Amino acid sequence: MAGVLVIGELNGDKLQSITGELLAAGRKLGDALGEEVAVALLNGGDDAGQSAIALGADRAYLVQDDVLADMQLDAQVAALEKVCGDVQPSVVLIGRTLAGRDVGPRLAFRLGVGLAQDCLQVDADTDSGRVVAVRPVYGGNALAKVTFPDANPQMVVLRGKAYEPLEADASRSGEVVVVNPGLDASVVKARLVETVTQEAEGVRLEDAGIVIGGGRGLGGPDPFDQLEDLARLLGGAVGASRAVCDAGWLDHSYQVGLTGKTITPDLYITVGISGASQHMAGCSASKHIVAINRDADANIFKSASFGVVGDWKNVLPSFIETVRELVDS
Repeated sequence: MAGVLVIGELNGDKLQSITGELLAAGRKLGDALGEEVAVALLNGGDDAGQSAIALGADRAYLVQDDVLADMQLDAQVAALEKVCGDVQPSVVLIGRTLAGRDVGPRLAFRLGVGLAQDCLQVDADTDSGRVVAVRPVYGGNALAKVTFPDANPQMVVLRGKAYEPLEADASRSGEVVVVNPGLDASVVKARLVETVTQEAEGVRLEDAGIVIGGGRGLGGPDPFDQLEDLARLLGGAVGASRAVCDAGWLDHSYQVGLTGKTITPDLYITVGISGASQHMAGCSASKHIVAINRDADANIFKSASFGVVGDWKNVLPSFIETVRELVDS
């Protein structure tokens, strides 16, 4: 039986980065509580299972069923309910991804337990053997520690980039178990009509070492062409505040913040972003923030390593030209 069960995610037959992050958190809890760490991989193959073991799992459950072919939400929840019933974990860790945000609450309801959403950290209280999770509250203005009553499993949804994956160790040994939950097709209440793939170029926003972020202060969508130029020069990615995405200037896949993506770049250059707490909740782990804003009292300067007070129209073009000269030299 697993003490800590990680609900992994796959991209094809490869582990998503969130799976390695969850395994790092799970390994920390497992070591503190003296319990096994397992991972459940829906439609996972043996290679994915071995990769999970190399990243810290003691056991990998490969959940395979024809009903999971389209990975419909209803089928995922039903399959994971069956796995949790068989494994009886004391802790379940889920990533705060598009899938995880849907699966987590539904699975918790099925299991009759509570759920700690959008957590940044998990620790073990070794006296009680219970999990203590840290999550933002009041729009990210404060952090709360939450714990769980006696009921198991203790379910935690962890924000992406909260943990660094462990170094893969191919010498680690573990058990790979194929699980067939025996799902009935009737569990699926919705029908997949069409899958639309969004084309993406360059580095993923969540994985970028350098991010150029634009805010409402840019005044419209056209200036983002300049941000794209700068991102290409630096080998980075472009992000945006919620106001930009809500205005339709960029797709919501660019959104950084409490209700968007969490980024942890080495360098985050913001242009026309005021630094509202909801935005900072998604980028506060950046190693260095450079802010360009004409408002000297903007909140972003409180978190910035370097700041430029001025109109981006005057600052940005010369900055891009300087970067271009440095790159070409």
